[in-house]
Amino acid sequence: MGSKNKLKRFNDNKTFSNVIEPTRETVLNGFEFKGCWSRHFKNNHPIILELGCGKGEYTIELARQHPEINFIGIDIKGARFWKGAKTALEENLSNVTFLRTQIELIEYCFAEGEVSEIWITFPDPQIKFKRMKHRLTNPNFLQKYQRILNKDGVVHLKTDSEFLHGYTLGLLQEGNHNILYAHHDIYSNHLSPKEATSIQTFYEKQFLEMNKAITYLKFQTKY
Repeated sequence: MGSKNKLKRFNDNKTFSNVIEPTRETVLNGFEFKGCWSRHFKNNHPIILELGCGKGEYTIELARQHPEINFIGIDIKGARFWKGAKTALEENLSNVTFLRTQIELIEYCFAEGEVSEIWITFPDPQIKFKRMKHRLTNPNFLQKYQRILNKDGVVHLKTDSEFLHGYTLGLLQEGNHNILYAHHDIYSNHLSPKEATSIQTFYEKQFLEMNKAITYLKFQTKY
């Protein structure tokens, strides 16, 4: 993406009513919507997050399917989720918002029990050991998710990385977390839940064309 195109998208985001771009300082020193996202959405509907949302494909499609739920796509790269934000405005999807921030700050953006579900779709698996702290399912992140999820809250992990799937599954089993569903190749299993197969991102379609298996985990954290 050219620098001029990026600059245009950054400027567009500033005008989009469904994009929130707080500074790191603002988030750390009292984010205005923490604990009161109902004020932003103007309703008390459940909240579902997509972490590392990229272009926002999952966020947008989930919002289309569930107008009774509020969806927030989170990513630090605003030029990526610009497309999702623009699409939501064009389609008048009032239940969609995009938040530009770092995922490690998630506890500063949401209050305890404020979130119903979290989707993590095709994240960087961070295979190198020295990058383990950046894996979105490492113990530190799992603890953060538990704090903002309500008592029945769940996490979904969908990835083409057998490494990340196995790593996460091992952590969950070792920590006696509640694994609701796990499969290493959801499109080969006719019993796979619809929520895991009804939406395909651009890159997911490419993976499938290359005959790469798509894995899926649904779980509840316990600490």
